[in-house]
Amino acid sequence: MNLWIIITVAAAFLQNIRSSLQKHLKNVMGSTGATFVRFGFGVPFAFLYWYILIYGFGFQLPDLTFKFFLWATIASCAQILATFLLVYLFSFRNFTVGTAYSRTEPAQTAIFALILFGEKLSLGSILAICVSIIGVMMISVARSAITLKTVFTSVLSRTALIGLASGTLFGLSAVSYREASLSIDHEFFMVQSSTTLLYAITLQTLMMLLWMSIFQRDELPKILKAWKPALAVGFAGATASFGWFTAFTLQQAALVKVVAQIEMIFTFATSVFFFKEAINRLEVIGCILITAGIILLVLI
Repeated sequence: MNLWIIITVAAAFLQNIRSSLQKHLKNVMGSTGATFVRFGFGVPFAFLYWYILIYGFGFQLPDLTFKFFLWATIASCAQILATFLLVYLFSFRNFTVGTAYSRTEPAQTAIFALILFGEKLSLGSILAICVSIIGVMMISVARSAITLKTVFTSVLSRTALIGLASGTLFGLSAVSYREASLSIDHEFFMVQSSTTLLYAITLQTLMMLLWMSIFQRDELPKILKAWKPALAVGFAGATASFGWFTAFTLQQAALVKVVAQIEMIFTFATSVFFFKEAINRLEVIGCILITAGIILLVLI
């Protein structure tokens, strides 16, 4: 099996852990604070990974160009905005529609890669993207009164458009991170990915700190009080992001995003085996389709 697939699956597993830990933090702080900890408390770990590679293993310091800073900055901003829109969706009663549309991220990533960087996909890869997206959308609506048919007929609804915008920004973020990483002329791909991660997560931390210090100062003491569980979130988040960025450096972002959908299966398994929640037919079919999409990628 290709290295980038193994790294992506590991990153998806860690991201599922990070998301579970973040849910507990929302009991003691708001959504902004819970979102911040993945960045702010992830910075020390991102620096540690970079430091070990450069000074522990003796790799050469990377030379950073304007192109790197441009695409890494675009990616960082797009990721924050995409996350904000995804969180904003939950304030709507029919947020399920929007959430389902945000899962079109792999397809939108492929479109951005084609338009901005001329990256093309094989017909097999496009089929894998479509199969996995349908699977994820089925899981998204499986526990609501909304059906997959309703989702597709609600394409112009407000929540659908917000979900699409979120997916668009996540897609832009993914291809921009890949371009930023590839713009670093270095012999070792992990130095490229760790450098991109360190810059991005530091920039995101500073932007969110500035936002909270102006608009949500009450979140800061809550974050400091919960520093121990926040460190766990930071570790899982930074390690997962290191995996994502490494995979983006090795493979087209759209294909990485297809394999990344396995996170939905991890989430689904957690709810079934740990929280003893019942399984329904749509969830089972959705998991099968996601798995089929990943298998298609492995076989092509």
